[in-house]
Amino acid sequence: MVIFLVVATDDDRIAESCRRFGADVVMTSESCLNGTERCQEALKKLKKRYDLVVNIQGDEPLIDPEIINGVVKILQAAPDAVFSTAVTALQPEDAMNPNRVKCVVSRKGYAIYFSRGLIPFNKSGKVNPDFPYLLHLGIQCYDAKFLDVYTSLPSSPLQLEEDLEQLKVLENGYKMKVIKVNHEAHGVDAPEDVEKIEAFMKERNID
Repeated sequence: MVIFLVVATDDDRIAESCRRFGADVVMTSESCLNGTERCQEALKKLKKRYDLVVNIQGDEPLIDPEIINGVVKILQAAPDAVFSTAVTALQPEDAMNPNRVKCVVSRKGYAIYFSRGLIPFNKSGKVNPDFPYLLHLGIQCYDAKFLDVYTSLPSSPLQLEEDLEQLKVLENGYKMKVIKVNHEAHGVDAPEDVEKIEAFMKERNID
């Protein structure tokens, strides 16, 4: 399903490392505030037309190819949405970790909100072990035309407060489809995560 894969970065070290294994690289400016803005700039530099753009964040080294296909298919099936993403079950130990972004989803499969705090948060102030909390994964799929719209919108209050780019989409009234998946490995959100991911890869013989 992937037509063209490119690494978009503003770091020469990343670019050189990727080129060594044959990756196509697009250099973007340091002024990009987030991955969505970086995708928009990279798409312009490619000077090619695509219907959809998938942003696989560099801190998600073990994202499953089926998840990539899933976010594409779910956006294609939702003409009222401009954006799609994926969530999986939140592990109890990550409930209060602000580096693990949580998500709540409507019954129709649209994102309601994303937060670094635990959502929903009950009045007892404790984690409910029986509630199916959701962890947001670092992958987004966009309607390519929406990328220009996104970058034209000013940063929104919720986006700035939570430092989450998805909130600018929701706060401006656009719809985002969410696919729920089973995914064991979380992303590299802090230095201590590197060791965990390396151990996970070694355990499963992933090079």
